[in-house]
Amino acid sequence: MDERARASVLGEAAWHARRDAHERRVDAWTSPHLERRRTGEAHPVHDFLFTYYSQRPAALRRWHPGHGVVLAGDTTAYDGLKGYAATSGGVTVPEAYVASQARMLRTLRTLLVATAARPAQLGCFGLHEWAMVYRLDAVEVRHSSWPLRLGAAGTDAVVEQHRIRCTHFDAYRFFTEPARPLNVLSPGRDDRAEHEQPGCLHAGMDLYKHAFRLTPMIASELVADCFALAREIRELDMRASPYDLSALGYDPVPIETAAGKQAYVEAQQDFVERGSPLRQRLVEECDRLLAVGD
Repeated sequence: MDERARASVLGEAAWHARRDAHERRVDAWTSPHLERRRTGEAHPVHDFLFTYYSQRPAALRRWHPGHGVVLAGDTTAYDGLKGYAATSGGVTVPEAYVASQARMLRTLRTLLVATAARPAQLGCFGLHEWAMVYRLDAVEVRHSSWPLRLGAAGTDAVVEQHRIRCTHFDAYRFFTEPARPLNVLSPGRDDRAEHEQPGCLHAGMDLYKHAFRLTPMIASELVADCFALAREIRELDMRASPYDLSALGYDPVPIETAAGKQAYVEAQQDFVERGSPLRQRLVEECDRLLAVGD
């Protein structure tokens, strides 16, 4: 039995409609970024998902139906794309490609399941961003075009007056050298499944990274859902940071105060609840793909 017989078939009109809807959705995010890039501007909030993560705007915009679907009609746009192969009457992501990704799928599933099983740790207050500028000279600060709300001394004092418990390696690795010993953990690249937990803002943003790593084996609508959540999380991440971004319309979440801490925890809990079904959908996709060929 060929793969077309085992897959659902999307006619050209049907998949064009889904593709066009996806592109319109994504253009609202990518077009401003591309215009800023053209003019040499930078946005400390909205550029992050394009500069920190490896997926390019064009790749986010490109629509994929996922494994198990055959695209019929004129599929010239998919000729030569990684992960695709011609089949009877169209193109598809074949079983052979999915099988070649089994190691990545197993590793990713392990991380997702371990993160979901761990209780959310609320109350880190976004201090990772503060630890990234701790005791730095002004010219060394990553977003040096934007002032620190409390100044350098005030920022350092906040770090020193709090217990820092960052569980995310990709945040911890950007801590300044004097800030690293202040963290209660030392998360590493190879022990993420032992530390990551759903309350972490970076773990929530990383759902987007996990989703695009599954491209083109999963539908692009799920990737876009994860991007949309990550974009909102990034806004909180920077509103709670030491930077003054009021000129961009972002009111600070002053985590150095009791009211700011409460606001941060409430927003953090909301993202935990909204990220949970996305994480579960990614686990289910991993399970579906790992079962291919069984």
